Amino acid sequence: MIAPLFLAALGTVDPWIFTFSFITVAVTIGMGFWSARQSKTASDFFVAGRSVSVGWNASAISGEYLSAASFMGVAGMVMSSGYDALWYPVCYACGYLFLLLFIAGPLRRFGAYTIPDFAEGRFDSPIFRKIAVCFVLFIGFFYTMPQMKGAGVTLAYIFPGMPYWVGVVLVGAVITMNVALGGMKGITLVQAFQYWAKMFAISVPIFVLMAVFGFYNNHVSANAVAGETAPRAEAVEIGRKPLVDKAPKDAAWVSPFGPLTTKAVTAAAAARPEAERAAYIAEHQKPYSLLYTYSLIIALVCGTAGLPHILVRFYTNPDGVAAKRTTMWVMILIGIFYVFPPVFGAIGRNLMPELYTGVGAKGTDKVVLELPTLLAAKYGVLGSVLSGITCAGAFAAFMSTFSGLLVSMTGALAHDVYGRMLRPKSTAMERLKAFKVAAVITGAVAIILGCFVEPLEINFMVGQAFAIAAASYFPLLFMSVWWRGMTMKGAATGMLTGGLCALVAAALTNFSTLALDKGPMGKIFAPFAPLNGFWAQHPLLRILCEQPAIWTVPLAIGLMIMISKATASTVPADIRMKMLVLHAPEKLGLKQEYIQEHQAGAGH
Repeated sequence: MIAPLFLAALGTVDPWIFTFSFITVAVTIGMGFWSARQSKTASDFFVAGRSVSVGWNASAISGEYLSAASFMGVAGMVMSSGYDALWYPVCYACGYLFLLLFIAGPLRRFGAYTIPDFAEGRFDSPIFRKIAVCFVLFIGFFYTMPQMKGAGVTLAYIFPGMPYWVGVVLVGAVITMNVALGGMKGITLVQAFQYWAKMFAISVPIFVLMAVFGFYNNHVSANAVAGETAPRAEAVEIGRKPLVDKAPKDAAWVSPFGPLTTKAVTAAAAARPEAERAAYIAEHQKPYSLLYTYSLIIALVCGTAGLPHILVRFYTNPDGVAAKRTTMWVMILIGIFYVFPPVFGAIGRNLMPELYTGVGAKGTDKVVLELPTLLAAKYGVLGSVLSGITCAGAFAAFMSTFSGLLVSMTGALAHDVYGRMLRPKSTAMERLKAFKVAAVITGAVAIILGCFVEPLEINFMVGQAFAIAAASYFPLLFMSVWWRGMTMKGAATGMLTGGLCALVAAALTNFSTLALDKGPMGKIFAPFAPLNGFWAQHPLLRILCEQPAIWTVPLAIGLMIMISKATASTVPADIRMKMLVLHAPEKLGLKQEYIQEHQAGAGH
């Protein structure tokens, strides 16, 4: 069924865009096959043999972290929501400072394979491993959905007329194959390459666009002009059909704490008499926006320190010192990258206002892909070449992040569920086979979920995944690493309550948004349509559910403290030694005790 749709779309494809995209996919697959031949042991599949150097690992983590949300979503949100959306890239980068200071070194020194390994080892509780595995899957699948959205948007752009879901299936199948073949060691080289491919693809087109259409400050000044309704002069200059700007006509786009909660506030205003709407919006916009922004900051900063597919990367370093140096370099690499997407958003608002009328795969999320095509009218093939480069970068973005997520979830299923729960006496080869089977199953589920989320914004979904991570894994890791009084019951209660509350709240807002879709998603999620009326009457509750970190993170930490105090007698007897393992320098050799215990029990 997919093949005829692919062939039908192939005839309308720009050859340069297709060529660059094909090269990226081909190199990714080729490197995956080459790396697969180097992956021979369970240690290679789960933690790349713990032998990845600082430079390679920093590039690989950066490649894995800079997802479709970073490459496409940040630019799209800056274009649609203004500079308030810059909290996304700022907090994405700041989260690594938190990791550097509090978590990276201790986590690596403990010497596990997965975060559920750490959870069981820290509290001597096999039950806690099961809870931790569930949240690896919850966070992972929530985070795969925006990557699949990026895949569908990019393929629909490259192949006009191709349905969104076909792109999701094709990209998902390629990445699933790569992960099944090579595991962690197999994707490390691929992700490191993909970081530099993304860096090239996001930066070069920006310099060319600014050289042709004016520098960044010129576009920001034009965007801040109130009441502009005339066609853009730039559109006429480059030979395009003149367009009437569809963007908001006020200065709120460049004002802080304004645009992010427009949906919640305007929905509530719509339920009021027309004469009261403007006053209602003016009264409620700023405090609600402040609340949403603070919640978003908590989610992104704390969530970065709770993403399983990022945390497991530190186990691939030789030691804790290398893990901290890796984190420092990651901050530098992703900080440089994040300079460029907001520039795309500012220029796109000025030159491509028609994207405001698009939804799903045709909206502002594709501004990074579309902007270079403006050069085609003036410079011919140059526009196609630059558009091909950005498409290649988009491929690298969602492929690298999806690879990391898939390895994280597959490792949890193969190592924790199969190897430690179902068949603890299984051999290394049996676990390798389980890894490959789990990769296929996990990839298939991710593809199915990705087909449902076309109407949702990429960055919006990522923010919710971070909120779930911030309310579950972040409190677990931070409190377990730095507070010796934490008990298993306290950790489990806080993690379950905070994480599940964030999960349910985010899911409800997504379901109600999907119920508004005019296509098939609207029919599937129609039972949740009445929620939109409820949100209109209670915009504050909508905001607290849409971005729940501001209340779920304190809830999780508070419960951990209270329950741990009430169950203080169950603190592990060897807690002092475990805290030494977490914090003492590697030269003392204390870390070896837990690594050897783990390896002996795991059959490696």
